[in-house]
Amino acid sequence: MKMSQKTEKLNSTVYIIFISLLLDLLAFTMILPLLPSLLEYYKTNDNTGLYSWLSRRIFYFQELVGAPEKFNTVLFGGFLGSMFSFLQFVVSPIVGGVSDAIGRKKVMIVCLTGIAISYILWALSNNLVLFILARFIGGISKGNVSLSMAIITDVSSIRTRGKGMAFVGIAFSLGFIVGPLIGAIFAVWAKKKVGDWFVVPALFALLLALADLIFFVVYFKETLPEEKRAKSLKASVKTASSFINWKDLFQFNAVTDLKSSELKELRRLGRVYFVYLFIYSGLEFTLTFLTHHTFNYNSMQQGWMFFSIGITMALMQGGYVRRLPPQKIKSTAIYGLWIIVPSFICVGLAQGPFLLYFGLFLFAVSTAMVVPCIMTMASEHGKDHQKGTVLGIFRSLGALARALGPIFASIAFWSVGSKVTYLSGALGLLWPVLTLTQKL
Repeated sequence: MKMSQKTEKLNSTVYIIFISLLLDLLAFTMILPLLPSLLEYYKTNDNTGLYSWLSRRIFYFQELVGAPEKFNTVLFGGFLGSMFSFLQFVVSPIVGGVSDAIGRKKVMIVCLTGIAISYILWALSNNLVLFILARFIGGISKGNVSLSMAIITDVSSIRTRGKGMAFVGIAFSLGFIVGPLIGAIFAVWAKKKVGDWFVVPALFALLLALADLIFFVVYFKETLPEEKRAKSLKASVKTASSFINWKDLFQFNAVTDLKSSELKELRRLGRVYFVYLFIYSGLEFTLTFLTHHTFNYNSMQQGWMFFSIGITMALMQGGYVRRLPPQKIKSTAIYGLWIIVPSFICVGLAQGPFLLYFGLFLFAVSTAMVVPCIMTMASEHGKDHQKGTVLGIFRSLGALARALGPIFASIAFWSVGSKVTYLSGALGLLWPVLTLTQKL
């Protein structure tokens, strides 16, 4: 007798992945409030000459777009973030493809070990070269997120897959709420310190990463049995060119044995996801500029603003999205895509806090609905031995969007102003929702 939708429970592995992702994201996000202080440290203490060289390049960009000099450190941090996202773009589908061939656990352990090594390098980074190397290794190790989604797909039925993906969203929301608060505490503490103050927060991040690694090794059991794996590791690695070549990526050429109608739907879903995140990440990045420039927000006010966004996302994903039945996943994604359009309009036209926060509320609600629902829809495509590849490609498309979106948005923000930038973004966001709504 089949279990009803109400009685079917999530596999316990989903909770293991949730805890693992949360530990990882707490360590990952705590560095965000520390970036300005870290860049100030390297400005004074970098003996390699790299900081001066990069500063000159940032200065050229700052002059090109007309950004005030006080925002140079934010632009600097943005370029580091773009580098991190670009590395994820390259690595995510490769990690997914390799895990399809040799299993999830081995590849995940390599990723988590790489993340831990990146924090060791951060603790040792008394110059900018080591710090960027730490971020580089962290970036190429971040395939753990797409791998987590593949694992959830392995252990979920059609009925519970949406709930499992929602738990990924909840982990992100909680990570981006609590992690920056931990980082802010370290930032306040750092102002009273001299010398290599960053060693303490780096070791704290390392502690979280090691706890994650140990927890995963002890409690996780392989979810992709040998009979369901890809036949050849060599064939999986050979498809790397399809992962790195963006044309092949958008065509999903690495995914084989699909019906033409299913492949067409997967390609459409990939384009929708990319355009949504490309425009979305632009607002997310320039929001700091907007609130500082228009509303004179200080760092603490901006921190509370992002805290409010994170709380809204966590409540939406925990209370609503994870309870969605399978037949409502697509319609919820469409509703979320509609909601982001007025969000951009409100933020672009805001002259006071009410309209700004209403726009950001819609922004958070949309994020909570769209991302987990689209990932759930993507996970329905492909055979068992290619689920990791499919989700890896989606993670790469998202990472590519996050690498390019902030650059284009910041150029527009300082060239034509925030109002034109956000209203143009709202207009551009009509394409994803109209495309997803159309029947093939």
